Amino acid sequence: MTPTIRSLLPLLASTLAFAAACTPEPAPKEPLGQIPSATTTAKPEWIPFAIRAGKPVEGDPREKHLADLRQLTFGGENAEAYWSPDGKKLILQSTRDGAACDQEFVLNLESGETTRVSSGKGRTTCGYFFYPKGDKILYSTTEAASAACPPKPDRSLGYVWPLDPYDIYVANPDGSDLKLLLGGPGYDAEATMAFDGSRIVFTSSRDNDLELYTMKPDGTDVRRITNTPGYDGGAFFSPDSTKLVWRASRPEGKELDDFRALLAKGLVRPTRLEIYVGGLEGQNARPITKNGRANFGPYFLPDSRRVIFSSNMDSPPELRGAPNFELYVVDSEGPVTTTGAPASERITFYDGFDGFPMFSPDGKYLVFASNRFGSTPGETNVFVARWVDAEK
Repeated sequence: MTPTIRSLLPLLASTLAFAAACTPEPAPKEPLGQIPSATTTAKPEWIPFAIRAGKPVEGDPREKHLADLRQLTFGGENAEAYWSPDGKKLILQSTRDGAACDQEFVLNLESGETTRVSSGKGRTTCGYFFYPKGDKILYSTTEAASAACPPKPDRSLGYVWPLDPYDIYVANPDGSDLKLLLGGPGYDAEATMAFDGSRIVFTSSRDNDLELYTMKPDGTDVRRITNTPGYDGGAFFSPDSTKLVWRASRPEGKELDDFRALLAKGLVRPTRLEIYVGGLEGQNARPITKNGRANFGPYFLPDSRRVIFSSNMDSPPELRGAPNFELYVVDSEGPVTTTGAPASERITFYDGFDGFPMFSPDGKYLVFASNRFGSTPGETNVFVARWVDAEK
């Protein structure tokens, strides 16, 4: 007869009691007390850098070279955003925070933190990091002439750019220890630096024209490298530091007279500019666009051969109001077409302004300014996209 659980209960109880009596009680543990805490600002090495600033926005399927589009600024006028050598920051000019005219800001692409690095006086333009270390920044400012914003140009003269009395300054990346790098009467601006840190190129009116000059990073050994009447400006070095690309006008006859009359008033009319490439001393300069329109903001692709730039070449000449500027790529060594220049590939398709393109130092990303997704008409913001190169 199999015993039931009820009949076994007295036996189980006595067995458990015996086991409990024969087992020593565990020694009491000492209290743990308060666990010490520690804080650190170190970032774990296993977290890779990624662009987290701003927010993702919808791309245009026609823009096949631009993936993972992100908007980085929101409100005001934001433009001329240029990369730090490590690819983790941008320096840009902006009228954010109620600024009456452009000031320089540094944007951290990982955190989104944006810090003003200019003094807040005068108007600034063309901020750029020192290469190859990124241990300094340079930018042009009018603050030596006046702490106030310069007056806007007389629009009765048509669409013109002011040549304000800029001087070129250098500072620490946070804007401290600001020092004059190159000054003098007239316009000294549009300064950028070679990837190897050897030279700075800039535009100046010091010789009664708008020409390109280069200098050493300490402001010495200033050399004029262009010598043709007209506007030469907005120059950038190729990634291999062997060439320059820039925008230029070559007016003749009445157009040259008009150019010189405006220059005497501190103005320039940028409606006819072509993209040029040449050597570091300006030698062998040649146009790589010949469309008679406003082409500007050129920058080399990582191969130091192709060039991306902004142009209104597809905007109808009779269009009234703001023209449509798009981004294009041209192979500077490509075969010449019937226009007298290599063919260009259109990159953007937004019906408005797209300009100031610049590739990240590793060539993976493209930053540019655009009117797209603006909260008010004409608002310009900075965008970044992962570059998709169909040729690779």
